[in-house]
Formats: sequence, C-alpha cells, structure tokens
Amino acid sequence: MLGLFGIGAFVMRGAGCTINDLWDRDIDAKVERTRNRPLVAGEISPFDAVVFLAGQLGVGLLVLLQLNWHSILLGACSLGLVVIYPLMKRVTYWPQLVLGATFNWGALLGWSATQGSVEWSACLPLYVAGVCWTIVYDTIYAHQDKVDDLIIGIKSTALRFGDNTKLWLSGFTAAMLGNLLTAGLVCDQTWPYYTSIGLIGAHLAHQIHSLNIHNPKDCATKFISNHQVGFLLFLGIVLGTLYKKNSEDRTKSSSAGNSSSSNPCGPLSATVTSARNIVV
Repeated sequence: MLGLFGIGAFVMRGAGCTINDLWDRDIDAKVERTRNRPLVAGEISPFDAVVFLAGQLGVGLLVLLQLNWHSILLGACSLGLVVIYPLMKRVTYWPQLVLGATFNWGALLGWSATQGSVEWSACLPLYVAGVCWTIVYDTIYAHQDKVDDLIIGIKSTALRFGDNTKLWLSGFTAAMLGNLLTAGLVCDQTWPYYTSIGLIGAHLAHQIHSLNIHNPKDCATKFISNHQVGFLLFLGIVLGTLYKKNSEDRTKSSSAGNSSSSNPCGPLSATVTSARNIVV
C-alpha cells in the first residue's frame, strides 16, 4: 500500500506541475526564474504537454482504482483542486492555501484506503498540519519571484505577508506542530513520533530565524531544506508505530503468561491500530 501511494503521489504531483505549466506559460515567460521552462522556451508544444498530462492522469487513475470505492470517490474529489490551483494566484493572495489543500489530500485518502472511511478526529489535524506546512515552505519559495510578481500582477502569501513574513511563518509553524501533536495523541503515538516533532520544530525555527526573504538564493535553499522536515515526520511515524506495536505485543505476551484466557482478536486489533498511523 505504501508503494502504491508513493507512485500515486509522484504521478499526481507531476500532473499538477504539468497543469501549472500549461496555465502559466504566459506568466512564466515574464519571470526570470521560469522563462526557460520547456513550454515557454518552445522545447515542447502545448499539445505535447496535454498528451503527457493524459498519460499522468491515466496512471493516477489506475492507482486509484486499486483502492476501495470510498477512496476512489475521495480521490476524484481532489481533481478540482488540482485544476484550479494554478488560477488562484490571479485572484487571491492565498494561493498557497489552495496548494496546501491540494497537496495534503493524501492524509485523508491514505486513511480511507486502509480503513474504508475517514476518521476525522485523527485525519483533520493531520491534514491541517500539512496545509500549514505547505504555506510555510511555499511562501518562502514565492519570495524568490516577488519582484516579478509585483510587476505582472501575480498574487502570493509572500506579497501578502511582506516584511512580517517571519511572524506569519512562525504562527503557521506553531499551528502545524500543534495539529501534529493532536494527531499523535488521537492515534496513541509513542516517543519516537514526538521526538520527530521536536526535531521538526527546531529545524523550522532555525529555518525561519535565518531566512533572508530578500535573497532569492537563500529562499531557494530554505525551501529545499523542507525535504528534511518530510523525512523526519515520516521516520517518526514509522518508528513510533513500530515501537507502539512492539510494546503492545510484549504486554499481550505478558498477559497471556499470567492468564489462561486470551483474546485472539488482540494482535489483529493492534496491527490495524498500527496501520492507521502510517497513512501519511
């Protein structure tokens, strides 16, 4: 299941990038950083891009069809967000919010795929945490192009936050960490998970403190460093879940040794509970 989601995430994020490049090819031609993209430079035609997009969506559909019907419907609901995100920078200073809502749909879809439905008490804080994180790193990314964006009339949270960017990013980081803690408590996570959240908090605090929003190269470096945040969170979830399962197995073994009766559904329940926590 994890491999299936990896393929799906890779393909659909790629599809989102293709759609973005198709919508924005007129804008990209006016921005220094993006004017050499293949569509703008004429290396590929819009028709070629559409054919490639059709292939990406086809693979995404094949992955989606391997899931249960609840997950298929939930996944289909995300297509609207994928399509409209590139347009948001033309109408609102919060396109990063829409991007976050799009990119983090997997927090809902993963749970549904493994459990058959969405448990909102756990999934909603995880989803909100992902949205907040996306706003943080994509605002940093958007600061690279803010001069060009002002000239051509493109909107972003980088322009909305302006010189108060670090204050805003600190607020969204706090919201992200708070929601990750809430998701962990709901899922009965263990110390490896909470340790990873502490490390993530330290990383983001340093990232925001040292950020120079007027230096495009520094913004690019800080943006890329968010891969480490994703890795730490993934590692924390996996290790926390494995530690939890191991502790539960030891407890059950101890109980079985002290009692002649046992619950045959116990190990299965523990496995299901553990699986619920790896859906990111």
